Amino acid sequence: MSESNTDNKVSGSSADWRRRRGLRVIIAGGGTGGHIFPAIAIANALKKIDSTIEILFVGAKDRMEMEKVPQAGYQIEGLDIAGFNRSSLIKNAGLPFKLMKSFLQVRTIFKKFKPDAAIGVGGYSSFPVLRFAQATGVKTFIHESNSFAGKSNMMLGKKAEKIFTGTDGMEKFFPADKIRVTGNPVRTSIADATITRSEGIKFFSLDETKKTVLVVGGSLGAKSINEAIDKGLNNLLNAGLQIIWQTGKTYSEKAKESAAGKQTVWVNEFITQMEYAYAAADIVVARSGAMTVAELCVSKKPVLFVPYPFAAEDHQTVNAMQVVKKNAALMVKDHEVIQKLVFMTIELSMDESKQDELRKNIAALAINNADKVIAEEILKVI
Repeated sequence: MSESNTDNKVSGSSADWRRRRGLRVIIAGGGTGGHIFPAIAIANALKKIDSTIEILFVGAKDRMEMEKVPQAGYQIEGLDIAGFNRSSLIKNAGLPFKLMKSFLQVRTIFKKFKPDAAIGVGGYSSFPVLRFAQATGVKTFIHESNSFAGKSNMMLGKKAEKIFTGTDGMEKFFPADKIRVTGNPVRTSIADATITRSEGIKFFSLDETKKTVLVVGGSLGAKSINEAIDKGLNNLLNAGLQIIWQTGKTYSEKAKESAAGKQTVWVNEFITQMEYAYAAADIVVARSGAMTVAELCVSKKPVLFVPYPFAAEDHQTVNAMQVVKKNAALMVKDHEVIQKLVFMTIELSMDESKQDELRKNIAALAINNADKVIAEEILKVI
């Protein structure tokens, strides 16, 4: 790190002591793949630069990070915390108690792990972890993937060392001098993928001669997209298309019933190796969470975005429109998805020149090294 020469001159300095025992970093956040996968990408980038760094994840109990983080080879501690429920105010009655309990849990984690830095990537657990870190003098960093910042990140940003953003124009949410526009970290398996279309098609046991539509509603699925695909499944197949359909848990059984006996439809609740799905896809139908957008830019795929309309501050629509305005994607509003999605998908599949145009324009937006840049910037400070 840049301060190493200076620190070595001070025998017994805190920086020198940290270096002997190895830096310790907490990464907090989760809830969805859009928070978890960038967090893992940052962790991997830190370890690649300095293998002695100790990393501990902190997430919310019963959320998907408790499964996905250990699968990536990292330890995680779970907090008893939940977010504000916008649909049912009565369910928020226990929120103050959970928040207080989570702060006590964070204090215990910090006392045991003794972190040198805390990185927040969004999600319920980010707030108590970074708030406690800032109160105790531990350096904090934020990664804001969306083009509309969450309220917690805006509050935390005032005392953060640096704020890494997926897009520009974030000065309206954060102190301008702390912002570093890095783009969003994409999973290495996707960013560095060399899988051919043929290999992707074979992975899903589909037909190489047919155009393939990948349908992903995000890591937790998407009700409106699932219902539209279900209703129009025969129309898609009759148009000569085949489907890779990630449904999420709640729609999985219904989708499998609809796809029963149809050899050109692959259905599952979750795709563990998305690099194969992107390689196989000729067209993608997806929500427009920040990480999905980043992955599709890197994968260079023609896409129809269906923004989730209830995301905070409607940030998914903002995410999608940033790409649509550059003629790099198409968009269908959620309330129109039943009427329009299948028709627009079939129409796009028949228009080779439009596919080429979208592919070329979305590829120009790709950022492949955000994780490395973020890791290097963090290590300059700690």
